[in-house]
Order: sequence, then structure tokens, then C-alpha cells
Amino acid sequence: MPATAASSHRRRGHSRKNSARSSGGGAAPAKGSGAAKGSESAKGSVKGTAGNSVPATALRLGRLVAMGAITVLLLLAGVWGSWGSAQHVMLTKGREQGTVEVTRCGEDTCAGPYTPLSAGSTARARVVIEKSVAVRKGGVYTVVIKPGSDEVVRCGPAGVLYAWVPLGGALLLASVVVAGGLGRVRVGWVLAGSGIALLTAAFLAV
Repeated sequence: MPATAASSHRRRGHSRKNSARSSGGGAAPAKGSGAAKGSESAKGSVKGTAGNSVPATALRLGRLVAMGAITVLLLLAGVWGSWGSAQHVMLTKGREQGTVEVTRCGEDTCAGPYTPLSAGSTARARVVIEKSVAVRKGGVYTVVIKPGSDEVVRCGPAGVLYAWVPLGGALLLASVVVAGGLGRVRVGWVLAGSGIALLTAAFLAV
């Protein structure tokens, strides 16, 4: 009887040890599997974030480049449109200067006799000047003759300011692009203020 009890006790102890080993061995793989899955999920999240940031940065850079190019083109167009007349008004040395009395106006131009003021300039029975708010029928204006033609442009302070009116309009348009497209609100306000000041001065002068 004592031998049988001892044998039974040994069997129970051996069974408990095997059970503990089997339960401990099963828990370890489960823990390791969870860590592996978490690592893979973290790596996927990092890759996804990096992948999304690249197109966003490219789009933002492309928008800035496009808006900057539009701003430059607007300003260049304004300068180009103004310089066609401004060069004659501002660079008067060696050019014929005089006055024109506007006697009639058409849809786009006005005309009248020209009286010379500068040395070497000759009187002309008829010269043509662009019709605008700076020119009215019956008015007498100081003008400069464009070389090799009978076309004149108004000179003096009023003529200079009016010649740069296209640039004033370009400044206003560029201010919208700079403030809205580039996000430079202060720079946009500076451009808008410059354009408004130029246009106001021109219309007050004429």
C-alpha cells in the first residue's frame, strides 16, 4: 500500500509538471506573434504617412511655382504695355516736342494741328494721338512725336503717369494672385496699394 501511494503521488507530480510546461510553451508564441504583428502594423503606418506626404509636398510646390509664374507674367505684361508709350514720354532728349490742339476724335484716335516747341521740330497740319481720358476734343496738350511717324503721345507729369496705367492694372491683378495663390497677404496689400496709388494719381493728373 505505501508503495502504491508513492507511485501515484509521483505520477500526479509528473503530470502537473508536463501541464505547466505545455501551458508555458503555448503562451510564449502567442506573445511573440502579437509583437510581430504590432511591428508590421507600425512599419506600414510609417510607410503610408511617408507616401502621402510626398504627393502633398509636390502639389504644394507645383502650386507655388504656377502662382509665381503667373505673377511674374502679369507684371511683365504691365511693364511691356506701359513702356510702349512711356519710353517716348520719359526719354524726350532729341525728340520733337510741341503742342497739339485736338479738333476731332474718332473711335480710337483724335487728331489736330501740331505746333513745335523744341528746336528742329517742324509744324504739321495734322498729327494723331490716342483717344483716352487724357485727351479730349478742344483741348491743347504738350506732346512728343514718335520717331518716323505723325503719331504723338502726351508728355509732362500727366503723360508719364498715364503711360504707366497698364502697370497699375497689372499690380492690382498680381496682388490677388500673391495674396490668394501664394498666401503672401502683406505683399499682396503692398502691390494692391501701389496699383491703386498709380491709377488714382494718373486720373487725377489728367
